[in-house]
Amino acid sequence: MSLPFADRRAAGRALAQRLAALKLPGPVVVLALPRGGVPVAVEVARALGAALDLVLVRKIGAPWQPEFAVGAVAEGEPPQIVVDPTVQAMAGVDLDYVNEQARAGLREIARRRQVYLRGRPLVPVEGCTAVVVDDGIATGATMRAALKAVRVRRPARLVLAVPVAPSDTLAELSAEVDLVVCLKQPRPFEAVGRHYIDFEQVGDDEVVAALDSPRP
Repeated sequence: MSLPFADRRAAGRALAQRLAALKLPGPVVVLALPRGGVPVAVEVARALGAALDLVLVRKIGAPWQPEFAVGAVAEGEPPQIVVDPTVQAMAGVDLDYVNEQARAGLREIARRRQVYLRGRPLVPVEGCTAVVVDDGIATGATMRAALKAVRVRRPARLVLAVPVAPSDTLAELSAEVDLVVCLKQPRPFEAVGRHYIDFEQVGDDEVVAALDSPRP
């Protein structure tokens, strides 16, 4: 398999093939980070005959650059907040700022869950193999929050599965999971989108359609 991937669906089919070969113990639940992780996760869930759900996370950005991740917040009881101390110091923000942004992030998470799932309850993961899927990882802040949020729901096994990510980030995240599955760890890594030919933004309607689509 060569980079770049044609699109997220193609990456998802390749990732699904790798995961299927592992014969993960069931029941398996696939959890996507929307929006970009959803087309990837759809292919994985279809191949594994697994339930598909979301794990909703919001980045906590620096005041002067929202895409510069100080940390992230993920839904849950309780919500999971992760902060990168080095980036926090570079951004010059205190914990009051982080907590304020986390509260705003949780309000947006609640709104998105209603838009995407329209009141549908969470798929239970306790005692299951939970496979957390995204279209790629860069710094790892949002994925770390997502993994922590899923771990507190007590899956029997927690798997991180992505098409592409930098090796150093995967090494850091490996402590959060029981298994890491990543198809490519290119050097230099650059941005996730650089490893796809088609990396168009995924819309809310595509997320809703994916969650509504039947799976075997």
